[in-house]
Amino acid sequence: MYRTGDVVRWLADGQLEFLGRADEQVKIRGFRVELGEVEAVLSAHAGVEQAVALVRDGRLIAYVVGDADSGELRAHAASRLPEYMVPSAVVVLDAFPLTVNGKVDRAALPVPDLGAGASRGPATPTEETLCGLFAEVLGLERVGAEESFIELGGDSLLVMRLIARVRSVLEVSVGVREVFAHPTVAGIARLVEGAGASVDVVLGRRERPERVPLSFAQQRMWFLNRMDEAGASAYNMPFALRLSGRLDVVALAAALGDIADRHESLRTVFPDVEGVPYQEIREGAEGRPELVVVEAGERWRDVMQDESGRGFDLAAELPWRTTLLRVSEAEWVLLLVAHHIATDAWSMGVLANDLQNAYRARLTGEAPGWTPLPVQYADYALWQREVLGELEDPSSAAAGQIAYWRGVLEGAPQETMLPFDRSRPAVPTFRSGSVPVGVDAATHARLVELAAQGGATMFMVVHAALAVLLARMGAGEDVCVGTPVAGRSDSQLEDLAGFFVNTLVLRSDLAGNPSFRDLLARVREADLSAYAHQDVPFERLVDELNPERSAARNPLFQVMLALQNVPEARWELEGLWVEQVPPVEDPAARFDLSVDLSERWTDGGAPAGLGGWAVVCRRLV
Repeated sequence: MYRTGDVVRWLADGQLEFLGRADEQVKIRGFRVELGEVEAVLSAHAGVEQAVALVRDGRLIAYVVGDADSGELRAHAASRLPEYMVPSAVVVLDAFPLTVNGKVDRAALPVPDLGAGASRGPATPTEETLCGLFAEVLGLERVGAEESFIELGGDSLLVMRLIARVRSVLEVSVGVREVFAHPTVAGIARLVEGAGASVDVVLGRRERPERVPLSFAQQRMWFLNRMDEAGASAYNMPFALRLSGRLDVVALAAALGDIADRHESLRTVFPDVEGVPYQEIREGAEGRPELVVVEAGERWRDVMQDESGRGFDLAAELPWRTTLLRVSEAEWVLLLVAHHIATDAWSMGVLANDLQNAYRARLTGEAPGWTPLPVQYADYALWQREVLGELEDPSSAAAGQIAYWRGVLEGAPQETMLPFDRSRPAVPTFRSGSVPVGVDAATHARLVELAAQGGATMFMVVHAALAVLLARMGAGEDVCVGTPVAGRSDSQLEDLAGFFVNTLVLRSDLAGNPSFRDLLARVREADLSAYAHQDVPFERLVDELNPERSAARNPLFQVMLALQNVPEARWELEGLWVEQVPPVEDPAARFDLSVDLSERWTDGGAPAGLGGWAVVCRRLV
């Protein structure tokens, strides 16, 4: 028998399961929690006779009668409940205090020591190390052993950085899905201590062969550069800084040379032998870019536009150029134009920090006192091939990941059908148009709550929303989008300039008219699986899957989604006021549609909105 206000759920076998009372709903950190559901999950544990849940000082606390361990019960709850419904502490009692009516006297339940719960310190050397790694990656002063990496602000990129740090420091490989399933220090410590999955191929300095091969990502950039003269500048990455004040041009030129000396990727050219490219790393003056000074005056924007659009001959030219435009006596524009084969978005933060340090040193007549980088890009390219192995070897990582993608993308649409107003040209124009995209702070806050309730990241929420939009625009129920991932799977790569970014294909299933929460669950599952198989380069994936090829469109997907979360580049130069100059024209359109967003936060850490751009390909030549 049930009463009005009882909360039950209908199981697959037709039975009704009692979960609690509607009047027992509470709010924790903004989330509505049904205490009866928490109690039901704990009561299902074999070592629990009774369970009670309540809120004390804003924290969810559970009390049980039985012989189970409190840590074991939290793990049991974590495997069945969303993170925000997992009790901060579980107190095991011999019996519950009762009222005169024989009911549990909740007011008489003992107050737990929360220092041993969510905010307790590390209890083992592994936990101590992981607490430090959590704090380092998240930028926090300290992290407790029971605090969740995701709840503390960890997103997909930060998860990958954490995995890289665990790999380097503890020499154990932990998967993306495992971090999302066990996001606390204590949870990951249990994985590490019981893993036995040590790192097989350690990244380090490699003996260089006579011809160093390109990384897989570089191979595609080289191929596109050689085969498509019309799009020679499509993968240029221009970056301009307006400098106001007294600039020491000689010191700036020396500092740019220091950066080239530090990063081999910036002084590498790519000749080929019978069509097979290799890395030729130049030394000394040949490896440093010339700082070209141009008296531009009021024409500086025109000069910047012309220089940004000039392509690279990667077989003979260094993959970056430096130009200093003089606007007036105390006004300059420093233009850096790099080809994507040598840099990525993460690299901009690395170069900003290095330029700041080198310029400061050169102002005093000294060379920068850098700690040598542990590895260079050529070492990474050789290591990447060792890690992935050969496709012909069925036990290799490459073969396993290709098999996964072959299954996931089987039957996927070759083209995302959208309502374009012009037919697709035979070759891409790379011409683009853009419109701003914005989400207000209130909506952002609700999206943050929605992500937390679904155990998802903000990227997964945005991905699900974009899939819905594309489906309503005519793409159908099977939607594929691409997304960039940092590709820096080892912490030794974090301070290295180079092209590490990889591209993943994310396939969304909108069949059956799911609710948005149901779709988010599907997207979360698909994205986590993709992250767990992100090592195989997109270029190699295309070669192996061999989809229907067309020069007119990108293979496997034509819509790109990015939620920018790479470390922010802080451009500062001693004695100068520095301002980033926006591009003169829209960036080249590499896809039919690109959606590029970033999150904004208040100084207090509250959601302040999302902003960015939607870039479309203009098909009129």
